[in-house]
Amino acid sequence: MKKLTLPLNLCALVLALAAPAAWAKLPPPATPEAKAKAAEAAAKTAWSGKVDAYKLCQAQDRVAAKYRASASAAGKPVAAAPATPPCADPGPFVFTPPAEAKPLEASGAHSPATTAASPPSTTQPAATTNPTPKAQ
Repeated sequence: MKKLTLPLNLCALVLALAAPAAWAKLPPPATPEAKAKAAEAAAKTAWSGKVDAYKLCQAQDRVAAKYRASASAAGKPVAAAPATPPCADPGPFVFTPPAEAKPLEASGAHSPATTAASPPSTTQPAATTNPTPKAQ
């Protein structure tokens, strides 16, 4: 029993030291090509999940139909099928790259405010709302 505890303690120590390296974050893609490739891979993964859900839905429908047929052939009472939405086919994979965002400087974020096109919405003159003291 003593011979087995030393290797287990050593394995636990090695795993404890290696865990932070495994949880480290990877840097974001640096080039626009790498970003586009990552976006396409994410879109393809999402589409793949939709295809898997579609195939699962079809398989469940086949199993339910086979169960109903075998139960009715055996003379067992079969309840009415509940209304479920039809299986949605995701179609072929099509990737449309996202539109490139304009840089902050070109987006007008630092532009000055536009000139007023209409007068203020009050009917009182500015002199009555903001009186200025007389200069002496």
